[in-house]
Amino acid sequence: MLSIRSVHPWVIPPREAIALQKRLSQEVLQIPLPRDNPARFIAGLDVSSTRFDPLLTAGVVVWDRLMNRVIETASAQADATYPYIPGLLSFREIPVLVQAIEKLNTVPDIFFVDGQGRAHPRRIGIATHIGILLDRPTVGVGKSRLCGAHEEVGDGIGDAAPLIDQDETIGMVIRTKKRSNPLYISVGHRIDLSSSVRLVMESLRGYRLPEPTRLVHNYVNDVRTGVMV
Repeated sequence: MLSIRSVHPWVIPPREAIALQKRLSQEVLQIPLPRDNPARFIAGLDVSSTRFDPLLTAGVVVWDRLMNRVIETASAQADATYPYIPGLLSFREIPVLVQAIEKLNTVPDIFFVDGQGRAHPRRIGIATHIGILLDRPTVGVGKSRLCGAHEEVGDGIGDAAPLIDQDETIGMVIRTKKRSNPLYISVGHRIDLSSSVRLVMESLRGYRLPEPTRLVHNYVNDVRTGVMV
């Protein structure tokens, strides 16, 4: 079973939340994926909601990268206890994500989180924050840019450009499918950028999103709309 740290309260004023982010960001480890981590079981994490409904639906899909199949899913629902504030998404979504993760029987080798990791103004997006709580390798798979700048990315699959903020490389912008917008890949925790990019590319199955992220996106929306319970 996964051990999840309980390091702080979730409902705190934005100023305190920002100070906490700055402190936690110092705990991030950017290291190559250890040789004893096969990165076979990859968990996709996502949260779904609608604009005027406080209910959040969190999902986790554990995907076997070698066999290309789902081995476990789990979900949880709860009302949001924190407002939507850009840059503080983790305080809104992690509590319900933790509820879903705690239901898993499988211990994933790595987590792909729908959102940013180090590609964040304070270098601690939701992927980094939850990675610190889990103390497991996590990768941020962002569909849009939160901060930083980059050169134009080529049209070919695998074409990439560094995402730069304040002279620091905070992620990689990668074309994962032709005629589709690139993805913003960044380190969450206990992995380096090179390993993060490699695993995302190895997890593509013909779609823009890597397979764990694509699967969990569909799963949480099905749970939220009642298609799957």
